[in-house]
Amino acid sequence: MSTKTRSLGDVLQDFSQHRKLMQDELQKVIVGQSDVIEQIFAAIFTRGHCLLVGVPGLAKTLMVSTLARILDIQFKRIQFTPDLMPSDITGTNVLEEDERGKRNFRFVDGPIFTNILLADEINRTPPKTQAALLQAMQEREVTVGQQTYPLPEPFFTIATQNPIEQEGTYPLPEAQLDRFMFNIKVDYPSADEEEQILASTTRSEKVEIRKVLSGKSIVNLQKLVGSVAVSQYIVKYASRLVRATRPKDASAPEFIRDLVDWGAGPRAGQFLIQGGKALAAMDGRFSVALEDVQKIAVPVLRHRIATNFQAQAEGMTNDNVVERLVREIPPPEIPKFEQK
Repeated sequence: MSTKTRSLGDVLQDFSQHRKLMQDELQKVIVGQSDVIEQIFAAIFTRGHCLLVGVPGLAKTLMVSTLARILDIQFKRIQFTPDLMPSDITGTNVLEEDERGKRNFRFVDGPIFTNILLADEINRTPPKTQAALLQAMQEREVTVGQQTYPLPEPFFTIATQNPIEQEGTYPLPEAQLDRFMFNIKVDYPSADEEEQILASTTRSEKVEIRKVLSGKSIVNLQKLVGSVAVSQYIVKYASRLVRATRPKDASAPEFIRDLVDWGAGPRAGQFLIQGGKALAAMDGRFSVALEDVQKIAVPVLRHRIATNFQAQAEGMTNDNVVERLVREIPPPEIPKFEQK
């Protein structure tokens, strides 16, 4: 084994240890939710954004704020409300007068100029205000007036959404949903976990959280994740999986044509591969495995397909459709090399 390979292996092992430290620190406050935590980490290490969907009281906001305490980076929270304006997020130009009486416009940063932005209950504000995040999430910059301002690195948006209460809410447009790498379902805890939550949260003890990674370290780890190898075999499988979600594609199974109105775009395939890279790197592995792509297929695809009335009549949710797709779409055949 070459020195270069050994050094890469050492770096990946260090990365895996850092990830374990982050999870240990986070689980001093958050009980269970290991899949949710893993998906948030995967998004952070691939410059992705997350949408956390769950009923009230499942510690979605606490999870994000605790994560910000573990990472030595800036954190800001925006509570989305119906009267929130785009300038409340991005910032605005204010007119100032200097000592000589000359007036000038000065840009005042909004809360979006941070490293981790928590968009709490994002569906409680109108689409006009939701759209203020679109440029920031995709290009990592904000345009106000005629000026464009870059956002700090790293930058992540982690949004929360309550799936139950629909009165006074505005569903996220498909274009905005597509910006989120993962739609993460935060579910109820198990019986043992709930007992542990009740026991730990009703004591007056204060939990000490250590900082594990700096902003510069996160950027370096993002570069490391980007260098994880992806074979053509994995690329073909991700492409096959995404194309099979489209009811008009020739490769779509019969049940997709019956139950789905429209499927995922190419960005879904990009996120499947990037998420697979993150899972491999967090596990200390050099390359993406088929199981990595299959493991994140549901959080990547569940918000990128639209089921029709027939699916609802049969009780098939988006998750059910994606899970069935993963079971039924076979991986590509590994090419055989003939000996000459």
